[in-house]
Amino acid sequence: MTNRMWGGRFADGPDALMEAINASISFDRHLYAQDIAGSKAHASMLAAAGILSGEDAQRIHQGLDTIASEIEAGTFPFSAELEDIHMNIEARLKTLIGEPAARLHTARSRNDQVATDFKLWVRDALDNIDAQIAGLQAALVDKAELYADAVMPGFTHLQSAQPVTFGHHLMAYVEMIGRDRARFLDCRRRLNESPLGAAALAGTSFPIDRDATAQALGFDRPAANSLDAVSDRDFALEALSAAAIAASHLSRFSEEIVIWCSAQFGFIRLPDRFSTGSSIMPQKRNPDAAELVRAKTGRVTGALQALLMVMKGLPLAYSKDMQEDKEQVFDGLQTLSLCLEVMTGMVAGLQADTAKMEAAAASGFATATDLADWCVRVLDMPFRDAHHVTGRLVALAETRGCDLADLSMEDLRSVEPRLTDDVRSVLGVRDSVTSRVSYGGTAPENVRREVRRWQDILKSDKRQHDKASSRTRPQ
Repeated sequence: MTNRMWGGRFADGPDALMEAINASISFDRHLYAQDIAGSKAHASMLAAAGILSGEDAQRIHQGLDTIASEIEAGTFPFSAELEDIHMNIEARLKTLIGEPAARLHTARSRNDQVATDFKLWVRDALDNIDAQIAGLQAALVDKAELYADAVMPGFTHLQSAQPVTFGHHLMAYVEMIGRDRARFLDCRRRLNESPLGAAALAGTSFPIDRDATAQALGFDRPAANSLDAVSDRDFALEALSAAAIAASHLSRFSEEIVIWCSAQFGFIRLPDRFSTGSSIMPQKRNPDAAELVRAKTGRVTGALQALLMVMKGLPLAYSKDMQEDKEQVFDGLQTLSLCLEVMTGMVAGLQADTAKMEAAAASGFATATDLADWCVRVLDMPFRDAHHVTGRLVALAETRGCDLADLSMEDLRSVEPRLTDDVRSVLGVRDSVTSRVSYGGTAPENVRREVRRWQDILKSDKRQHDKASSRTRPQ
């Protein structure tokens, strides 16, 4: 039996293996809402152009609304024999309304149809991710405000380097994922051109109005070249690229959470709802949520690599290889979405042990740079000489088994006779962080200023996002 949707050219039906490798309904059913929106816009445009009667367009709209209700209710009869979501919906529409359903595909192809559906799905996913990133930023900003004064060790090479504030550390991730958010917004702006009306690859001879369908679906304009319109998957690659970078940032933060939760650090405690226990060790409190966010980065970056390999050697315009784009994008963006939600929950619920953090900051000679700076500032010593003096004092403190602040003035002057009692004002970790008032520095007053700035940015962004979303939402 030939395929009733496209089988006029063929005498025999496809082999069972051909059906298995060819069908995509198991995953592209996720596009149903976008497919129905695109079909409604197309039918309305055909009617306005006089290509389809108003009565047929109305029946098509009613039938598509019924199909949407069936899919959402879980009663829609999906069929692998019909290959994909487009053919499943078209076949069901014909069952519901009869002959007018066969007119819906006038002046379009599955090529421009799937490109349009896919762009709409990715755009919806990016809007969701944008809101989630803003939510994570808000949670980080709130926590940074709470811990603006909390002193902790700052690390390089995971070795104690200089004291910082916990609030400053959290605000670093606000900046980091803010760049992620900008990349997604850039991607959204670039993808917002409509492929609908490009047909198979060459456009159509029917007098269609591509501007009308673009506007109805919330696109800024129609795609200018029909070949490019149906073969472009840059928007999917760009979305996954931004997702891979964002996932790597979440993974870095997850790694720190795992370290900070350990008994050896004990800097933070995660809420019970984001921790697990052990089947054999009753004392265990595992940061599994953070570990899974860290691990799922592999899925997101893997999705990007897989799609790059799919697209790397394809001639224009459409090739069946491009059916392999959707699973990667669906999984990559949905995985990132889950990780953002989990990370936001962890940040909102974490509690810091500020006493343990400050005690750790006071160890490891973390104020050595402050001592060297004091020598430059007060003794007019060249920095390299000050670095050498401070290094000798660190070595002396190591032999004494104490920190710099615990050395006596006699010990200090044995290395540099010009040191005065005033030098002790820079050896405390709290004095150190308070002094770092340069732009971008860790001083609590800087943290609070950045918190206020980001609170204003997030409020403004939300207003602009809500306004933009209302303009680009399909009508």
